[in-house]
Amino acid sequence: MRRLYRHRLLITLAALLAISGNAGAQRILTLEEAIATALQNNYDIQIAKNDSLVAAIDYSYRNAVFLPAVNADASRTFNNNNQRQTLADGTERKSNGIRSNNLQASIGLDWVLFDGFRMFATRDKAAALLEAGSHTAKAQVINTVAQVVNIYYNISRQQQLIKATDVQIRLNNDRSRLAQYKLEIGSGAKPDVLQSKVDLNEQKALKMQQETSIGQLKQQLIQAMNSNVREHEFAIPDTIPLNEHIALGDIQEGIERTNPDLLLARSNIEVAKYTLKETRAGLWPTIAFGSAYNYSRTVNKRVLNNFSTLFNQLNGYNYGFTATVPIFNQFRVRRQIRQDRLSVSLQELSYENQRSLINLSVINSFKDYQQQQKFLKLEEESIALAEENVAIVFETYKLGAATLVQLREAQLSLAQAYDRLISARYNLKLAETELLRLKGDIIK
Repeated sequence: MRRLYRHRLLITLAALLAISGNAGAQRILTLEEAIATALQNNYDIQIAKNDSLVAAIDYSYRNAVFLPAVNADASRTFNNNNQRQTLADGTERKSNGIRSNNLQASIGLDWVLFDGFRMFATRDKAAALLEAGSHTAKAQVINTVAQVVNIYYNISRQQQLIKATDVQIRLNNDRSRLAQYKLEIGSGAKPDVLQSKVDLNEQKALKMQQETSIGQLKQQLIQAMNSNVREHEFAIPDTIPLNEHIALGDIQEGIERTNPDLLLARSNIEVAKYTLKETRAGLWPTIAFGSAYNYSRTVNKRVLNNFSTLFNQLNGYNYGFTATVPIFNQFRVRRQIRQDRLSVSLQELSYENQRSLINLSVINSFKDYQQQQKFLKLEEESIALAEENVAIVFETYKLGAATLVQLREAQLSLAQAYDRLISARYNLKLAETELLRLKGDIIK
């Protein structure tokens, strides 16, 4: 009898699985597709990529710091003046509407030949900033993938809970019919019938809540993917694949070369060092080469002084070297050097702190991973015991050898076992995902 009952239970679960797979002809959304869509459309990833592109543009022009600056200027001025002069001998001259125009043009070249190696530091700093930007983008990608994975399998978890609730609904249906039959033949009691119906409605309400949770989680997944798909247009499998063979040594080995947060902290140290080099350049003299070609033309329509020119033109070029030697600047450079040294030390401390926190997170996450594995094995054993217990109590209840309270307790124990089993699977997946996120290998 117990075997027959458990066989019916398995058939019911299989039927529910087939019905949910065919309902609404929904398209199955795979985890790989969800991740690919998120990597392409997620807003946070796009923002991180844009920030990285800004650094990439600066990097592509990094060698421009060694090139001279060339500027051209041109102006054309028209004058219309009234002029009055009194000479030393008392002669007075006066004229109105004196018109003139002036044309000036020049092209100049300024080339810094030596600035205390600031140019080299600026060039190398652009490479460090580019590297930091790439690590920031990678960190956002990894965090987004982890978010998608967690939401995706949370939906699978909720679907498993719905199937567990369907089992309870079927059991309560059977119990309600049996209680009604016993009442009709005179061997039952009215409270048993009423309690069975109350329990049935409770499970139906729970299923409605679970379906609402799935809808909300699907909306979170759609937002993470930044997709136009609607929640009723896709379905997600209710299975949660697990990797139970992760070793702590594999996660810890080389984590400083794969964790984007550590890589970013190391890049920030390099950026701070290059900033210090730029500041130190202020202690050195600056040598520059300058050259210019000038053109000037002035045309006067009329003059008061006969010795003044009606037309004047000047053109030619000049060149030379300049040297600027810092002698005293209120200790601004030395003050900035000390501040930049502190900034380097701060970034180094930040890196060590980040490494310590990540190592702690890895150890704690791995302990959680191991604990969830133990929980899963325990709950897999418990679910078999709970199913067998329900089958036994249900059969004895049919024969009148068990009370409704005993049957309800057995059903409650089965429901709790399902919840713990499903939670153990999902929590193990969360621990697995967190370990891969900390390692930086979750994309693989």
